Amino acid sequence: MALLTRQVFISLLSGIVIGELILLGGDITQFIPTTIERLLSQFGEGWKIKTLFFVIMVGAIIRLISVSGAIETFIVYVRTKRIKTKRSALLMGYSVGILIFLESSITALVVGTLTKPLAKCYKISNAKLAYLCDSTSSPVCSLFPFNGWGALLLGLIGVQIAEGVIEGNSLSLLVYAMPLNFYAIVTMFLLFLVIFTGRDFSAMKRAEQMALEDKELCDTSILHSGITMKAMYYPVAVMLLSVPVFLYLSGEGNILEGSGSSAIFYSVLLTLLFIALYYRMKGIMSFERYFKEMKSGAGEMVGIGTILLLAFALGEVTVALKTGPYLASLAEGMLNVSFLAAMLFMISALISFSTGTSWGTFSIMIPIALPMAAVLDANLPLVIAAVISGGVFGDHCSPISDTTIISSMAADCDHMEHVRTQLPYALVSGGISLVLFAVFGVLL
Repeated sequence: MALLTRQVFISLLSGIVIGELILLGGDITQFIPTTIERLLSQFGEGWKIKTLFFVIMVGAIIRLISVSGAIETFIVYVRTKRIKTKRSALLMGYSVGILIFLESSITALVVGTLTKPLAKCYKISNAKLAYLCDSTSSPVCSLFPFNGWGALLLGLIGVQIAEGVIEGNSLSLLVYAMPLNFYAIVTMFLLFLVIFTGRDFSAMKRAEQMALEDKELCDTSILHSGITMKAMYYPVAVMLLSVPVFLYLSGEGNILEGSGSSAIFYSVLLTLLFIALYYRMKGIMSFERYFKEMKSGAGEMVGIGTILLLAFALGEVTVALKTGPYLASLAEGMLNVSFLAAMLFMISALISFSTGTSWGTFSIMIPIALPMAAVLDANLPLVIAAVISGGVFGDHCSPISDTTIISSMAADCDHMEHVRTQLPYALVSGGISLVLFAVFGVLL
């Protein structure tokens, strides 16, 4: 369904409905109330509610920081630095992309807004700028567990732990998987190499040559703002620093044994409270506007929350059907467990490219991949990393991906030109990642 419709909602719901029909022995008179009951039952577990709340409230935090004017002030600040070369302009955007890792769309927009005024000055093509925006969005966000991406993955992994499919701590497994997220790491390394050496290939090389011939002058105007950058730094710092504190408290002194859902839940609550008090105290925002913007930002994440809710339900259905053990039994005779991660990477990449969503791919693949890994006794962090990498790879390449579209918009680049010029770099990173998953599958 994901490949046919390119709609993750339909795909997840179809999986739940078909699964319920199988569990009911084909009784079509009962599957509708059973499916509804399955969805409603997701609100009966505290950790699921906390994870859903975190995903939605992260949208509120992002919105509040965005409308505070702090990001614009940050942009003005870095523009006034001594940026004198094409390399330094691109490295500035690269650094900002790494620093702003809360949400991929925000990252793409900020990097594009920051670097675009300098593009004309240093003859940077719009295609190269779009590549910079796109490569510092999803790949960077997927490397950090303390954002919306982390919340989704923690929830998906948590379902498998709660149902007894795998053992361990969801946060620990995700943290151990991050260094094995080869596609994101290779993509960031390749981007840095391209910026540092100034060497391009394929369609990007032609785009850069055309930019050198452009006679248009750059915009050297500087904006001014009275908003301090602390309005961005402090909330982010409160959220990031409070997570390990709450992990420590919930784990009774052991961070890795702490509850990830509780930690992110309380860190978001604390951050929202801090923003309300700090912004009001500094005259940045009234309480009335605060609640208005918070509501708006939370509303923008309802779709993601719905995906997570459906993913929770699908996870339960696949556990009841014993889907993972069944697939593993099929693969056991014809698939060497050493190549499981490489296979999952390719499947996740295909689904993500076809649907344009990495989050939807995680929701579809994690409930299948982890039970397979458990039965085949594969390395769990490597399998999780393979699904994450495959999802990011497909999302990075797909012309229907939201981050790909936003990156084109942020760089003022023709969308299909961005896809065409970025694809060779993504394929290089994907090929290297595939080899690494195969190699580490043997080593681990």
